[in-house]
Amino acid sequence: MPSSTVNQEHNKNLLTQITELLEKGTQIEIRNLVHSLYPAETANILESLEIEQREKIWRVIPPSVMGEILVRVGTEVGQGLLKITDRRDLIKATENLESDDMVDLLHVLPEPLLSEVMESMGVHERNRLETTLAYDDHTAGGLMSLDVLTIRPDVTLDVVMRYLHKRGAIPDSTDSLIVVDRSDHLLGILSLSDVLTNEPHTKVADAMDARARGISYQMPAHEVAMLFEQRQMLSAPVVSENGRLMGRITIDDVVGIIREEADHTIMSMAGLDEEQDMFAPVMTSASRRAVWLGVNLVTAFLASWVIGLFEATLEEIVALAVLMPIVASMGGIAGSQTLTLVVRGLALRQVSHANATQLLVKEMSVGVVNGVLWALVVAVIASVWFQDMDLGLLLGAAMVINLVCAAVAGASIPLILDKIGIDPALAGGVLLTTVTDCIGFMAFLGLATIFLM
Repeated sequence: MPSSTVNQEHNKNLLTQITELLEKGTQIEIRNLVHSLYPAETANILESLEIEQREKIWRVIPPSVMGEILVRVGTEVGQGLLKITDRRDLIKATENLESDDMVDLLHVLPEPLLSEVMESMGVHERNRLETTLAYDDHTAGGLMSLDVLTIRPDVTLDVVMRYLHKRGAIPDSTDSLIVVDRSDHLLGILSLSDVLTNEPHTKVADAMDARARGISYQMPAHEVAMLFEQRQMLSAPVVSENGRLMGRITIDDVVGIIREEADHTIMSMAGLDEEQDMFAPVMTSASRRAVWLGVNLVTAFLASWVIGLFEATLEEIVALAVLMPIVASMGGIAGSQTLTLVVRGLALRQVSHANATQLLVKEMSVGVVNGVLWALVVAVIASVWFQDMDLGLLLGAAMVINLVCAAVAGASIPLILDKIGIDPALAGGVLLTTVTDCIGFMAFLGLATIFLM
């Protein structure tokens, strides 16, 4: 069985266990189960429970892991948990967090809680974190951890081994040491495997990878994720404009970015925010969705207005009302396929002005092929169904027109939205549906008005 399937089953079983314990179990049984979970598993469980059940679980979570859970739940769920968290417990929760997780937590803390947590820290730690908080959390600077192991190029690997042994512990997800000069400028990276496999008297300068390049602190988070994927990295140094080392990004941060991007794409297509609480109050959820429904209603009225232009034709030929949803539906599906392809290409930086024309031509060609293919199918079906060959041919012609237009719209709408700074995943679907509905109805009813009336 694939590991992803095993993990899904595990999460389902955990949710079932927790739900049953909340209904029938004792406080000790709930505590024992919760304490046996990883912070990420607990975060997933909390997001899957109703608010009242969530509070029962939160009460048995030790302060030492609260911080790790708070940085893994959605913003809205986290805000709800913060409201029921004792201030002293929250301060304890920050004590064991790594610097990047600490920054994530501080970003969501409201005042005066943020000031109180900051004041509980030492001056040095507070100054470091205040510097990091100034960076946008959707950039490399906002993602980076300040927990970095640095070494000089002129020491031997034996010295490095003794240094690591003396430390007794290294930051999580450390796969390499960062080599810097006396001014903290990045010189290269020394992997731990090279430390272990080279001769002890070897100089760091001879064993390190001098080709390694740092990530600019200004690089957007999604580009960081792509860089990690392309170069198959587990960690990477973050540098300033003049090449000075600022911190590092590790693979666990990148996995978080990938999940957020996926959630954002899926939720945006329905006009939702990925940070919203699944079990938010009914009126809160309803008010948020009402806006998107209102936008959709406007586009629906536009499609209805197009149909109304051919009211006389529909009264004369009732069969048109039966068949016209087929044209709009096929156009919508064809357009959505192209739209999804282009939105993904934009997200992965595989689509730009350099290849947009070729992609548009290719999608138009696909629209023509599929349009002709399915036009023949629906023309035959409609002709047999209504015993009217002309009606079947008109339906087929409208199908070709709409599928070609759907392909053009599906490719061009996200490109245009991206160009003007609007998220294609958020607005592309509604605009595409409007285009395919209006063109489909216009083509079918217009042809019918011309040739059948």
